[in-house]
Amino acid sequence: MSATTFTDAELARIRAGFPILSRTVRDGKPLVYLDSGATSQRYAGALDAERAFSEQVNSAVHRGAHQLSEEATDAYEGARATVARFVGGADEEVVFTKNATESLNLVAYAFSNSVAGQAKDPRLDLGVGDEILITEMEHHANLVPWQELARRTGATLRWIGVTDEGRLDLEGVHGPALGELLTERTKVFAFTHVSNVLGTINPVRELTAAARAVGALTVLDACQSAPHLRLDVADLGVDFVAFSGHKMFGPTGVGALWGRSELLHAMPPFITGGSMIETVRMEATTYAPPPQRFEAGSPNSAQVVGLGAAIDYLDELGLDRIAAHEHALTERLLAGLAQRPWVRVVGPADAVDRVGAVAFDVQGVHAHDVGQVLDDQGVAVRVGHHCAWPLHRRMGVTATTRATLAAYNSPSELDTMLDALDRVPAIFGVAS
Repeated sequence: MSATTFTDAELARIRAGFPILSRTVRDGKPLVYLDSGATSQRYAGALDAERAFSEQVNSAVHRGAHQLSEEATDAYEGARATVARFVGGADEEVVFTKNATESLNLVAYAFSNSVAGQAKDPRLDLGVGDEILITEMEHHANLVPWQELARRTGATLRWIGVTDEGRLDLEGVHGPALGELLTERTKVFAFTHVSNVLGTINPVRELTAAARAVGALTVLDACQSAPHLRLDVADLGVDFVAFSGHKMFGPTGVGALWGRSELLHAMPPFITGGSMIETVRMEATTYAPPPQRFEAGSPNSAQVVGLGAAIDYLDELGLDRIAAHEHALTERLLAGLAQRPWVRVVGPADAVDRVGAVAFDVQGVHAHDVGQVLDDQGVAVRVGHHCAWPLHRRMGVTATTRATLAAYNSPSELDTMLDALDRVPAIFGVAS
């Protein structure tokens, strides 16, 4: 039986768990928050978990022999176990970082540092003649690190294009096909699970299977999927997964990297210092095994605990039910935009294999002006290129207005947004 959407009563309870949603903005208008793709709102239970940690057990983790330190360490490692369960991995395969950007850079650095002779696994060796494959729909956080890796190592950066509809051009309609791009020269294939602009859900299993066939490692940016879709690293067949807490009802300043144990053990440290060492002498240092090897210094312990609480809440709601609820909202929003001929949706026009990240362009009006009109009515959206400049160029726009949905959004909020959008043509004197 397929998952059902939330009832009105259930949605009311969900919304009550996010204190900020009860506030007003712009002269008393109810807040309509449609910018969760940039940062989601904080679940009250996650806020409570952070505060309880700070008030009751605040201490250095992994370092003290006293009760507070033991309790702090238990809470920190308990959150690690929660993240591991969430993605279907082992505890020791979860590395805490400050965000997904750092997680992705950590992996790219491992390839770069192997060139300096600090890695043992030949799969991490990268140089002239080798290739890095990404896609044209990547967020800059999963583009720039690979550009830098290519620059430092002499490897060649290649990318899969995007179709006019907003899906990966795997068949090579507008450029090289996947089979031409993913070859035995490819050492790493990094791609997003869900486009933060187009909302497209990429065929991860197909892509990872193709990568395995040529011996390439895979790196998945799961920032826009983690709070919306069920993640199972074994089922997806990936080697690394990165995501951030602040997009999944949790705190800022904390992210996670899941990596296959054998690969993490082969990787050199990203940042060095305290907490990540095994032995230290004046002449040289040996490093702790993962995940401690990649968690130098004092971590954001309270934020890690808050992330664990946020993930527990996602599990409580059920990722399948969240997906069903958001799918219904996405259908409603796309249908509403389709009724406005002066609006162009940038990305798939239907809700098949896509999530509720909906970017659009209003004919003759800049995205920043559209965003201002919506904001005047209490509707919060994002405007600009959303850290995906090359993708916007490919889609023929300089900027878009983007609404991104979450489990706490309601159908009536979408109606409010569409009503506010109807003000735009008259204000700017364009045809409606």
